[in-house]
Formats: sequence, structure tokens, C-alpha cells
Amino acid sequence: MSGNTHNDLYIVGVGPGDPELMTVKAMRLLTDADTLVVPKGRENGESTALNIVKSLVPIEDKEIVEIYFPMHKIYKNGTTSDEVTLAWKQAATTILEKMSSGKVVFPTLGDPSLYSTGFYVHATLLEIHPDIQIKIIPGITAMANCSAATATPLCLGGELLSVVPATFNDERLAQVLETFDTIVLMKVYRVMDRIVGLLERLGLLGSAVLVEKSGQPDERIFTDMRQAAREDLHYFSTIIVRKEKMVNRQ
Repeated sequence: MSGNTHNDLYIVGVGPGDPELMTVKAMRLLTDADTLVVPKGRENGESTALNIVKSLVPIEDKEIVEIYFPMHKIYKNGTTSDEVTLAWKQAATTILEKMSSGKVVFPTLGDPSLYSTGFYVHATLLEIHPDIQIKIIPGITAMANCSAATATPLCLGGELLSVVPATFNDERLAQVLETFDTIVLMKVYRVMDRIVGLLERLGLLGSAVLVEKSGQPDERIFTDMRQAAREDLHYFSTIIVRKEKMVNRQ
């Protein structure tokens, strides 16, 4: 890659779902891109990030490369299944190849800094080519949009906020729920029965609100966690637990 270091890679957050929540900078970079390397969570499915982008950005003149990233657990030390590691390497190799002929953008849901595939690809690229130029462009997070949609502040005054995967064990989650003023629970869709039981035990059922597919046309909001647990929730579901009494909850 010695002759193409002038071409940068941009990892761009495109927000939670509503195309109008993409930043002006994100739209400019996406419009100027020669190639979009886009992640998707199902091998035969569509890329949610690409669907957001193409709602407002013309893509007819761009090369689109879709990479399947299996939705497997990634541990605290960054280890995961061989299948996921292979997907990161495939994305990195593809990006390096495409950078030789133009500007490459990797759009990712929400913000790249929060549970995003983008930073794993970033790390893999730097392992292969330490001198590569990568620029990270922030985006609006799903939790920020959930906060806005439900009129639920995440932090006020001296309050403490915690953002955690709901897949933590009960003891660890209980410690977080007891310690912080507002807790954002991610990845709740497969563990709702356990989460409802824990919230009930801690007296926090009435303090929780769940948003499914935040910012997307079929967004749903639940203030009854027992009802939410009976639903077939989408992967893009987030719970905000705010201990301070909320007003004007929608």
C-alpha cells in the first residue's frame, strides 16, 4: 500500500435510524466517497447502516461492498469466535484494497465509540498496516435518541450514568442498578424475562422505559416492562432506567 497512503479511511457514525439524524459532516463524507464498505448482521440480510445512508445520499455512482459480521459475543479482552475475527480481517483487507483507488467510508450505526463494529475493524487495520490514516466521525447514539423520544434525561446535576450490556450476570447488573442514578441497558432483547425479574426485585420496574428500533419508522416505546417481555423484540432494543421520577413521560 506504499503508493496510496494519501487516501484516508473514514469510519462514520450514521445515527440510530432516522436519516435526518446523520450529521452534516457524515453526509458530506458519504457523498464524496468512492466506496462504501458496509456491515450487515445477517448473511442474507440487508445492511441497516446502508439503508440509512441511501435514504438521503445518492449511491448509484459508488461501489458498495457488504461485509457480514456474525452477531457473536465479544469478550472484555476483545476475543471472540473465529468467524467474527475472520469478518474483521475480511473487512480490513477489502478496505485496504479499495483505498488504493479512492476514498473509502465505513458507515456504522449510532456512534462508532459505543459497541460498534467500526472500532474492531479499526484495530484490525492497524495490526495489518500501522501507518494507515483512519478518521473517526461521531454519530448520534441510540441511547441519546431513546432519551429524546421518551423525554428521559440521562444525567442532570451530579447524577451518575452507566451504560451496560444486559447480558451481564444478575449480581453484576444488580450492583450497577443499585449504584447509578440512570442506567442504560443494551442488548436486552434475549434476556427480558431475567431483566424484568431483577427490576422488580429492586423496585425499579416503574422507573424503566424500553425503546425498540429507536429512530426507525417502526419504533415502539414500552413503559410496561412486563408487556415488553411478552413481545418479540428486535435486536435494536434499549432500556433506560432512571431512578429520579420522570415527568411528561410519553
